[in-house]
Amino acid sequence: MIKNRLIRNAKKVDKFLINYLKKQEKSLLINPMKYGAISGGKKIRSTIIFDTGKIFSLSQNKLVNICAAVECIHSYSLIHDDLPCMDDDVIRRGKPSTHIKFGEASAVLAGSSLLTLAFEIISDKKYSLNAKMKNEIVKFLASCSGHTGIAG
Repeated sequence: MIKNRLIRNAKKVDKFLINYLKKQEKSLLINPMKYGAISGGKKIRSTIIFDTGKIFSLSQNKLVNICAAVECIHSYSLIHDDLPCMDDDVIRRGKPSTHIKFGEASAVLAGSSLLTLAFEIISDKKYSLNAKMKNEIVKFLASCSGHTGIAG
């Protein structure tokens, strides 16, 4: 059933993000970043990436960092979309929006930090992507995230 697969995949990506964020230098933004990125959601994009990987016989272990990066970008867009200057939503995924829980300035910075974290995750040497592939993924994600993508 697709719902169970979505739940399993969301847990894998959340676990990856929790572990990755634990290794980050502590800052006042870690908690709002976690709150915005790991606070539920179906993580449909990750399931699409995992399913596409099956077509090319790629293991989920080789794709989870890409999934996590994409989810960071998605979370950044939701945090920023909820801000008072945008849609001014006070509830996200059944909980107070990041700016309600942590303040507007922290939400802006947490969203921006999740966006840059996505590129850090992709470029991390620990993950078995070759340099050319990493460059192509970074270029594509940047194009989809910026003024020609969701921000525009």
